[in-house]
Amino acid sequence: MAAKRILLGITGGIAAYKSAELVRLLKKAGHSVRVVMTRGAEAFVTPLTFQALSGEPVRTSLLDPEAEAGMGHIELAKWADQIVVAPASADFLARLANGLADDLLTTLCCATEAPIALAPAMNQAMWGNHRTQRNIRLLQEDPQITLWGPDQGEQACGDTGPGRKAGDYIQLDVTQSRDIAWPCRLCRNDRI
Repeated sequence: MAAKRILLGITGGIAAYKSAELVRLLKKAGHSVRVVMTRGAEAFVTPLTFQALSGEPVRTSLLDPEAEAGMGHIELAKWADQIVVAPASADFLARLANGLADDLLTTLCCATEAPIALAPAMNQAMWGNHRTQRNIRLLQEDPQITLWGPDQGEQACGDTGPGRKAGDYIQLDVTQSRDIAWPCRLCRNDRI
């Protein structure tokens, strides 16, 4: 199968550091990867890390004068064969579920026709919250969106329960297919 153009969205949360390995694995599998980070993600990891791993500039702002001269957010939405948001915070999930387009990542998700995979990651109490679950139900009704996880287990705050980013040891099965969403196979706890 042909390599895909993957747009990786990274939102704020401690699981953001795991996305660096995801970029490396996607590149190793032959995919083109571009990264979009929310302001919250930048509090946990730096754009420079993802630029070095992807070989592409990292986008962090909807209103970037250089990129928007050519309607960059629309071009980026059209460029992607697949959008993966990992980790997807409770805040991001709520904004996406309600159709908000108030930053670059939510705008791209609203403007793209590509499939969108979301890997929720948050504290177990946030995951179990009624409002979060309502937003998850809305997202599950969207045929463009697939949810990957979350997993259960120990969390950075010391709690244990659901909310951990799917596949703590996330690995892509690059031996079977270069296609990550059709179908997607995430291998957990074993190296490929």
